[in-house]
Amino acid sequence: MKLGAYTACLHDRSLDETLKILGELGLTSAEINTGGFIAAPHIPIDDILASAGAREDYLGRYTQAGITLTGLNVNGNPLNPDPLVGPKHAEDLRRTIELAAALGVKRVVTMSGLPGGERDARVANWVVNPWDSQYLDILDHQWNEVAIPFWRDIQSRAAAADVKVCIEMHPHNLVFNPATLRRLVEQTNATHVGAELDPSHLFWQGMDPVAVVDYLGDLVFHAAAKDTRINADNVRLFGVLDDRFTRTPADRNPLNLGGNNTLNQWPENPSWQFVAVGRGHGDEFWVPFLQALHRVDPDMAVNIEHEDTELDQIEGLRLAAENLIAAATKAGV
Repeated sequence: MKLGAYTACLHDRSLDETLKILGELGLTSAEINTGGFIAAPHIPIDDILASAGAREDYLGRYTQAGITLTGLNVNGNPLNPDPLVGPKHAEDLRRTIELAAALGVKRVVTMSGLPGGERDARVANWVVNPWDSQYLDILDHQWNEVAIPFWRDIQSRAAAADVKVCIEMHPHNLVFNPATLRRLVEQTNATHVGAELDPSHLFWQGMDPVAVVDYLGDLVFHAAAKDTRINADNVRLFGVLDDRFTRTPADRNPLNLGGNNTLNQWPENPSWQFVAVGRGHGDEFWVPFLQALHRVDPDMAVNIEHEDTELDQIEGLRLAAENLIAAATKAGV
């Protein structure tokens, strides 16, 4: 099993400095962003696609640092009906599959995407409780008219490239739990589309990530190490579907997510929040989680995704790495 980190939290550092940091933390795997919601400062995509020499030089930097490039991450919304967002994110995904094949990287991480609720929609529409038949009408459109044709094409491209596309089960996507992941795989007859198992979004929805790994089995291709703290007192008042987010003021340089969309601010007292590995769940979770992943694939990469706003970049990565490595030692993987 390879333990590493997704390097988006170090986008203010050079690639070489980033790899050095990972190595000093005892990590041996890296996952690099290649488009979608955020930029790709750690990989010269055009050069790599154009030149065998550029590919050799790029991979050589990982070899020199003692790090393996285990994944390319292109999280975004490739099905977004906004013409400024969806087409670009979809092309980023297609291009990343091509890039992965050129580099010999076998895993591409992304999201399933979320269409609008009808053919002429301009805004994505997430239906999570289709108690009224109109919501099933929306889901029928989203799946049958948009998602299935798109993902059949992605499956074909991934199979031709011998690359596994790993979907993060994420809110505001058609695929956000094991049932929807299986639905996408089955309805596209996919062999090269499966799951990136990120436990953080499963925790707040009330799922057991270990049970999810066992349920999905060999559909789990890749994994993230990100923890979630459930703030029980706030859940009692606001539930887990907490909508008290606020806009990021323009003078605070909100992160652009594509088109005119920016990242919002979390509530001051959230029902749940992302934290470093070990700050939401201890060894009682992480040890059996790593063992479950190991049963599926002993060579699986598990990459830290640092989004703990209470800790800075290096502090958060260091704590997550220490706890993840310790759990792997106890798990015997």
